[in-house]
Amino acid sequence: MFTAPEPAVAERMLSARGHACALLGLADTTGGEVWGYAGRTLSGAVHTPTGATAWLRLVSDSQGKSGGKLWEGPREAERFLPPAVPRPRLVGLCDWSAGGWDYRAEHYEFVASWPVARSPVLHPLHQHADLPDTWWQGLHRALAHLARIRTGRQAVREQYIRRRLPEFTGVTPGEITWATAHGDLHWANLTGPELTLLDWEGWGAAPLGYDAAHLYLHSLPVPDVAERVRMEFAHVLDTPDGWIGELTACTEILQAAPRVPFYAALADGVRQHLSRLQEAGSRT
Repeated sequence: MFTAPEPAVAERMLSARGHACALLGLADTTGGEVWGYAGRTLSGAVHTPTGATAWLRLVSDSQGKSGGKLWEGPREAERFLPPAVPRPRLVGLCDWSAGGWDYRAEHYEFVASWPVARSPVLHPLHQHADLPDTWWQGLHRALAHLARIRTGRQAVREQYIRRRLPEFTGVTPGEITWATAHGDLHWANLTGPELTLLDWEGWGAAPLGYDAAHLYLHSLPVPDVAERVRMEFAHVLDTPDGWIGELTACTEILQAAPRVPFYAALADGVRQHLSRLQEAGSRT
């Protein structure tokens, strides 16, 4: 999803990936690396002892700073989410520390379907979400099952919403309706034409409509797809509760824009949409 990090980070993570394969009894492969932001994560295909393809995700943090919501998210998703939420199944996991870094390696079953897009944001010239009705129906079912999960995890903290929404949107939120959300629902975390939801680091409670709003905002450069998302989730987004979820998603993207290039490119479209949301809110 992101470009490769600086050489020293890439070398360290690739070496750690080889160590992870040895610990988990997997065979490393070359090429096809999928990097996370600033090289924090490294993912890619590996092989099991039987020759089957699997997926290995490696995450690192400064020694002593690992743990917390993002670190534990994938393991807690495997423990608490029902099979009705289609996701890669976590097969094995190992932790170790070396050279001032903590590492966690996660071994997953391989998902044959590719992400709908290589980037979180759809691009009209290179990517297009031409998905069947059954895919959208599956997404509705998955998010409905997820919303009913009871968890103490937070995808978005209430303190953040009450502090940042007035700053970025001019809206002071009242009562917030919460539901359990994926927390990072965009086109690089959804596979097609067979639906799987990838990347369960940040799942937890969020304002109602937050996931649908994120998917809509990441679709803005391709208007017909954005319109489809809006139509599919109008029953949530076009409500006062969903309005807060959508304002929250706008706020996060605008706050991240100065440091994340694809959000910087998306920011103008988000601001235009935010103006429409503010206008609609003033009429209610």
